Amino acid sequence: MPIDKQQFRRVLGSFAAGVTVVTTLGDDGQPYGLTATAFTSVSLEPPLVLVCVDKRSESHVHFHASQVFAVNFLGVHQEELSRRFAVSGGDKFSDLPTHRSATGAPLLRDTAGYVDCRAVNVVDAGDHTVFIGQVESAEASEVQPLLYFRGAYAEIKAKS
Repeated sequence: MPIDKQQFRRVLGSFAAGVTVVTTLGDDGQPYGLTATAFTSVSLEPPLVLVCVDKRSESHVHFHASQVFAVNFLGVHQEELSRRFAVSGGDKFSDLPTHRSATGAPLLRDTAGYVDCRAVNVVDAGDHTVFIGQVESAEASEVQPLLYFRGAYAEIKAKS
């Protein structure tokens, strides 16, 4: 028998996760995105990553349609962006400077890095869809990462 949903959430909260904003470009030419901590690398050869998108998200349909996405790794100074993209509704990109990746997905500025991907596999997984993407381009910066741990934002000081 599976464990209780609340216990599962509490236990998983003990795993520190990097905070990302995953973006895509809709068929309507508009940018869409959401905050996600369910992201990981999958393979070095070929370079693959995965991100899990809640099926209830308003952006979900656009990730399916476009089959491209960028995972923006938020920096410690970008907690407000995490909160902005974590809620449903509204124009999350209003007054937000972005530029387009090679695939066309929006890239946020001043992040710790990003990976720009084309979906190579889409997997139904309970209340989420897992998008596995081949990395087309990527970049990292010296910005310190924003983390999420036990229901709160956190930061680390990385060694140089």
